[in-house]
Amino acid sequence: MAGFLKRVAVWLLVCGALAAEVRSLTILHSNDLHAHLMPLENGKGGFATIAAVVRRERAGCTDCIYLNAGDLVQGTPVSTLFQGLPVWEIANLLGFDAATLGNHEFDYGWRQVGQFLKGANYPVVSANVVDARGTLITHEAYTILKVNGLRVAVIGAMTDSLPSLTNPKNMGEWHAIPVVAAARKAVSEVREKADLMVLLGHITAEEELDFLKNAPEIPVLVTGHVHSGLTEAVTRDGRIVVRVKSYGEEIGRLTMQVDTVKKAPLAGWKWTRIAVDSTAIAPAADVAREVGRWESKVSALVDRPLAVAARPFDEAGVQGLIERAMRDATDADFARMNSGGVRETLPRGQLLERHIWNIMPFDNRVVVGTFRGRDLPAVVVGNRKVDADKEYTLAVTDFTAANQATAENLGTTGLVFPKEYGLLRDILIDWFRKQKVIE
Repeated sequence: MAGFLKRVAVWLLVCGALAAEVRSLTILHSNDLHAHLMPLENGKGGFATIAAVVRRERAGCTDCIYLNAGDLVQGTPVSTLFQGLPVWEIANLLGFDAATLGNHEFDYGWRQVGQFLKGANYPVVSANVVDARGTLITHEAYTILKVNGLRVAVIGAMTDSLPSLTNPKNMGEWHAIPVVAAARKAVSEVREKADLMVLLGHITAEEELDFLKNAPEIPVLVTGHVHSGLTEAVTRDGRIVVRVKSYGEEIGRLTMQVDTVKKAPLAGWKWTRIAVDSTAIAPAADVAREVGRWESKVSALVDRPLAVAARPFDEAGVQGLIERAMRDATDADFARMNSGGVRETLPRGQLLERHIWNIMPFDNRVVVGTFRGRDLPAVVVGNRKVDADKEYTLAVTDFTAANQATAENLGTTGLVFPKEYGLLRDILIDWFRKQKVIE
């Protein structure tokens, strides 16, 4: 009898160990803040307002973590002038529990990425950006966050398209290895140490779906890179992808119950998008103070009157203006500005030099080549008629020249651009000033 009771006791202990333990988890998240320290012209965003919203959401929340999915820098003068460092410094006040790198973190060169990582007071992880020896640039592929009795493994991931998203000279020997395979390898290393796997990815929409299809062991994906965000979470077989709008216009809040045996969220999770409205929310004073300190350093340089816009220009309209300026500055027959390089719209009315820094934050240079009509890319020629044997000049940025094979740039290879005409941003400022009125 005693032996039977002992076996029953052991059986009960085993059953208890195998029984699911369910704990709550709340993930706050943002992506693609792009150095917009100040609110946008629509009143949304701004680092001080983001901080206020995050602190409000975390107040009394014992199961909250806050993640950022890359592209913290590049997009405003303070980032360009100081190569992103002030942005990472101020981001330390936002309360990230973990973050991953975006492609634009490399715009100031791979050595500057090292400075970003050194200054961050939170873990920055990426499973697939490596050097020739396979060493991770972030040193760690993942971090384990402990919250509400849960061990949450946050695995960083960079899009496979990284080589076409930044100038090759900025990368040195660093490169991205296949993202899904690298993330799954990291999962295999950390799975037994964690209760939930979360991918924190700076990836394309297609790669999000690839993860849902081919990485079933990762049930939660918090992503960035696609600026439009999602209006509803993308789901497949109980797994979840969430992503919010760029430039800090909103943050996401994903609440769930986690089954620690299945290492997955239970049904009934909820995802909400929270507007970051600077007109309705008092900014966090400490963050506002630091933002003001840095913005005052650049205001004298960039807040000078430049020209007047007779109407607003959307991104396609801005692209057209940039191409006009490139043609005028170089006397080229054609010019091509890749649409992804246009970072802002232009409002109607008085324009400042700051507007040009915002639409062209990159230190791209204008280069020109001479080509026969038959060799001009179709995306450049458009509806114009060209003589196949005649020579024409084409102006592009050095980024487009270095990544010309992609469809968004030129969709071809082998074109050489030997003449250089200086920084595109300087060319634009001069052109806008001469135009006086932009129509």
